[in-house]
Amino acid sequence: MKTLLIGSNNESINILQEALKKRKHAITTSETQDLNPERVTGEGYSLVVVSESSPETLHFCRHLKAADNSNSLVIIAILTQESMHQFNDILEAGIDQCIVESLYDEKRLDIRLAFAEKLARDKIQRSIIEDKLRESEARYRNIVETTVDAIITINDRGLIRTFNHAAVKLFQYKASEVIGKNVKILMPEPYKSEHDDYLHNYLSTGHRKIIGIGREVTGKRKDGSTFPMYLAVSEVKMKDQRIFTGIVRDISEQRRLEQEILRTSEHERRRIGQDLHDGLGQMLTGIGLITKNIAQNLSKDEHPLAGQAEEITTLIREADQYARELARGLVPVEMDGEGLPAALERLTSHAEKLFGIKCRFSAKGKFLLDDATHVTHLYRIAQEAVSNAVKHGDASEVSIHLVTSKSHIRLMVEDNGTGFTDNWDEKGGLGVRIMQFRAGLIGANLEISDSKKGGARVTCTIPVIGD
Repeated sequence: MKTLLIGSNNESINILQEALKKRKHAITTSETQDLNPERVTGEGYSLVVVSESSPETLHFCRHLKAADNSNSLVIIAILTQESMHQFNDILEAGIDQCIVESLYDEKRLDIRLAFAEKLARDKIQRSIIEDKLRESEARYRNIVETTVDAIITINDRGLIRTFNHAAVKLFQYKASEVIGKNVKILMPEPYKSEHDDYLHNYLSTGHRKIIGIGREVTGKRKDGSTFPMYLAVSEVKMKDQRIFTGIVRDISEQRRLEQEILRTSEHERRRIGQDLHDGLGQMLTGIGLITKNIAQNLSKDEHPLAGQAEEITTLIREADQYARELARGLVPVEMDGEGLPAALERLTSHAEKLFGIKCRFSAKGKFLLDDATHVTHLYRIAQEAVSNAVKHGDASEVSIHLVTSKSHIRLMVEDNGTGFTDNWDEKGGLGVRIMQFRAGLIGANLEISDSKKGGARVTCTIPVIGD
């Protein structure tokens, strides 16, 4: 061990030097006035032994403790009976250990030096660990601060602990504005009001909706604007708390491109539906009227082909009806938002006829939505949910609810069937993925849960922009 021996008392110096040599120390001796604290810490000493407690020596010890890289350095001082009154001054100077016994007791001095060595080794080890921890933390902070994804950590009360640079850029808040506040400040309604209950339920029951799964949700910026984002949440359990880390990615551009593709697709679908209705449908109607007249004339003349002509008339009428039903399926909703309740009402009627089930629709609040694409996607989600309830859930009763408030629009389809399995999110079928995709395109949140009727409940919620 590399040791610095300080003092001008030759007798004490000699005794300490001999004791340290026996313990195989690499010793350097010096007087206080010849030393510089920065130089001492830079030369790699592990142990500093002060043979006297003069004011100059104590002054040097204070500066030595305050110097950089002194955390792993141990200072011990020889305290004689004559200098016992300086004990408080020695403690104030930052000296780690005092040897009060006589220097002339060789065995006791050796024991004290052994304890000093152990203290020095412990401090060196602790200093190495602290340096590694600081290095690891600096590396972690550097990674977190330079990543392109927003990273936010919260505690088990929902309070924000960290908020990286990407999060600042995405949500438009400074870190100092959100740290210590509830994370729901970054959410629009109705998720803002529901977040605390969700977190409480998870901590109480362990039932999770986002943690460890990842999903598309809606975020809210400082200026009140909302945007679609992909959120992946992980949990770290510590001794006295839980920390949740959320990695957020803005998917606005992705959604814009997908919406453009779907808008084009819906436009083509609507054009084909209108062509079926106005083109083929009108033609079949006209042909049907002509064949009807022919059949009637043939019947009056008791012509042998009168029956076949009547049959052709019936087939044309059925083809006309089928073409119009196809057209209505391609264009199920009128171009304004008021058409959705009517379309959902027709959907329940068709479901009862097609599947032989009891299907009901209810609406609460005045539903007005200007974007025809949003309206169409909501209808398709309801259509898929009803179909899944019957085909996969063996439901005999299905209800559709449409609720509108100042903060959100919510579509809910629930049934009395077998419901979804516990791992539906991992093995979800194409229908579920399509519903999730459509919900994401319109900035909505799709949740699948158990119904009060015993089956499944599909809930699609769209926040009202500007809330």
